[in-house]
Amino acid sequence: MRWNLRLAAASRGIWKASELQRMLADRGMVISAGKMSGLWSGHPNAVKLADLDVICAVLGCEVSELLICEPVPETLAADPGAGRAAAAQAVVPRRRDGRSLPPA
Repeated sequence: MRWNLRLAAASRGIWKASELQRMLADRGMVISAGKMSGLWSGHPNAVKLADLDVICAVLGCEVSELLICEPVPETLAADPGAGRAAAAQAVVPRRRDGRSLPPA
């Protein structure tokens, strides 16, 4: 999936994130500058369904205009377990108190 908020907003004459942020606040969706930056840049960490509802109402668009389906890369489609195995190897556990873990 690809997040397409900026293009959807531009097609409606909204060129600045701060302008959209004000419009969302008028509808009761008050968001921080950091979250707005993530939404506007195209790389949001997460989008709640309720927030998606408000964004669609403000822009007057459908969800399909904000979320664009993209094909899955062939390597992941051919072997669905390979993506999980690679991700599991890349994770390095860390303690929350900043101390290192004992050797394995």
